[in-house]
Amino acid sequence: MVIEVKPVEVDVESLVTRVFLKAIDLLGGLQKLAEYRTLTWLPSLARASFAVVLREEYLKTEEEIAQIVGLTKQTVRNIMRADPETAMYKIKHFDDLTQEEKKELKVHTAGGIAKLAYRLVKEGHEEPKLFLEFCTQAARALDIPWAYMVLKRIKGTDFPINSAEDIKKKISGIMIKGRRAEEVVEELDYPIKNPADLLHRIKENLKMHGID
Repeated sequence: MVIEVKPVEVDVESLVTRVFLKAIDLLGGLQKLAEYRTLTWLPSLARASFAVVLREEYLKTEEEIAQIVGLTKQTVRNIMRADPETAMYKIKHFDDLTQEEKKELKVHTAGGIAKLAYRLVKEGHEEPKLFLEFCTQAARALDIPWAYMVLKRIKGTDFPINSAEDIKKKISGIMIKGRRAEEVVEELDYPIKNPADLLHRIKENLKMHGID
């Protein structure tokens, strides 16, 4: 049987990132994962976040999700069947688990944590500072000076951004590929949902002007 996998909408990565970061927050943060020596959970958590978003937001089938994310169909099914309450109970009682149970925990709880994280993000229960910090670190790592400066300046800004006036003063003086940041944001479409959405729209605006 040949499965035709349809292209995934561009904004999916933005939502997956938010769900992934919320999932990490539910687990106690990266520091807590490091203390428990469970940083190896992160790949499973990322795949589960991707799978949940593809299913809930884009109504992808188990076969499509398996091909897109690189999982087996059974693993995708297990993620979708995972119970968030059971996952959170095990996390809260982590210290009482045996070493073997701790090793297996990531497989059985990633789906439940991702599903809960997705629901909380959709309900608006997320920490904007965490997402902004992630985007800032990514911009720095990728050596995108203007992106790093924009993200640094808009710290504390409430999203969504409804107009250019909401951020023009904060980004005043920044040059984006030879253009004044204030001029660039005036040409963007609003509202802007989050920091990643802002960077994406700025990049699209630069392309429109023939600037790579």
